[in-house]
Amino acid sequence: MILLDQDLDAAKRPRSKAAAASTVWRRSPLPWSERLPTSATLRRFLSDAQSAVRLRGQVTVLLTTDAALRNLNRRFRRKNNPTDVLSFPSAIPGPEKTAGDLAISVETARRQANEHGHALTCELKILILHGLLHLAGYDHESDSGQMRRRERKLRTELRLPEGLTERVESRSSTQRGIKPARGCKPARRPQP
Repeated sequence: MILLDQDLDAAKRPRSKAAAASTVWRRSPLPWSERLPTSATLRRFLSDAQSAVRLRGQVTVLLTTDAALRNLNRRFRRKNNPTDVLSFPSAIPGPEKTAGDLAISVETARRQANEHGHALTCELKILILHGLLHLAGYDHESDSGQMRRRERKLRTELRLPEGLTERVESRSSTQRGIKPARGCKPARRPQP
């Protein structure tokens, strides 16, 4: 399930079909590479990535702001700074298994997408995959590279560029000459 925080400017859309029909839509002022993807696009990817990770149960993804991620990070990790993605594994067993929740800062994701030369959609997919691996029990801060290796294998399978754990260890994929995969088109840069 994909949830959009109402504080996201890009997520402000009419709440009902009637409101949508009465609203005159204009083109987004954001370039294509920085636009928030549809919930349907992210739901499809979430389902594919969850299958690839072999993570059972419902996962909810909240797309929110830096301020919200900073608050969550401070509350649950005692770190007073925003981050890109936080994972909250489910601690409650039940008949309808819930794997956990992810919270992603769209603002940070947008900055990282620009930094790495790909679209916001691609960066959100990278963050979802990274979060799912944490929900599945991987922890790059304490393992011996297992999460990095698993993330590399899955991002290749899911046709994504370099993952978060690899970014720490190497230059960005655009500097290394790796072409982004389908669904992760390079961001268009303005011509001089």
